[in-house]
Amino acid sequence: MQTILVANRKGGCGKTMTAITLAAALAGRGARVALVDADAQKSAMRWLRQRPVGVPVIAGLDWSSKGDVGEVPRGFDWLVIDAPGALRGGRAEALIAEAGTVIAPVLPSYFDADSTRRFLRDIEAIKRIRKGKVGLHVLANRVHPNQRATLRLRDFFAGLGQEPVAWISDRAAYGELAEQGLAIFDRRQRAFAPMQAQWIPVLSALD
Repeated sequence: MQTILVANRKGGCGKTMTAITLAAALAGRGARVALVDADAQKSAMRWLRQRPVGVPVIAGLDWSSKGDVGEVPRGFDWLVIDAPGALRGGRAEALIAEAGTVIAPVLPSYFDADSTRRFLRDIEAIKRIRKGKVGLHVLANRVHPNQRATLRLRDFFAGLGQEPVAWISDRAAYGELAEQGLAIFDRRQRAFAPMQAQWIPVLSALD
């Protein structure tokens, strides 16, 4: 089983949307996927409860009240963990100990970039990160072409010395589908193809 941890210390950066999009993409490929909600807000669990019949099945695991990590039933190919906000200390180490890949979404704003910089600096001290046993990727999220904040985000990545694994556009379809328990990879219409294509580099990084 392969495990993806979607995490950042900054709230509102799109962790849950990233987690549900990846879970739906992997399930759409025929994989057996469990979506883990480790956040007290339980947004991922609410999304799963809205999920309709006829789309790829995604199991839900609620770790929101666990001190560190919960039990994982056997038989899954992928575990996608939606981490809690303000992730730090022992909880960060415990969740990262489960992960093969950490994805940190970051929004195009000064505060998000600064918080992400500090988050990455802090988790670099964790042994599995330091020894290169965990793939660490930053995801540029909700970006607008040519917007000044997006240009500043490019400068942030240049200073960080790490290019984002992908640039994900800010599109209303993400929120509209989420209200129905769906994600863009649950849709086969041609209109969703450009949005799905933006996630291909993320999925390739997981292979």
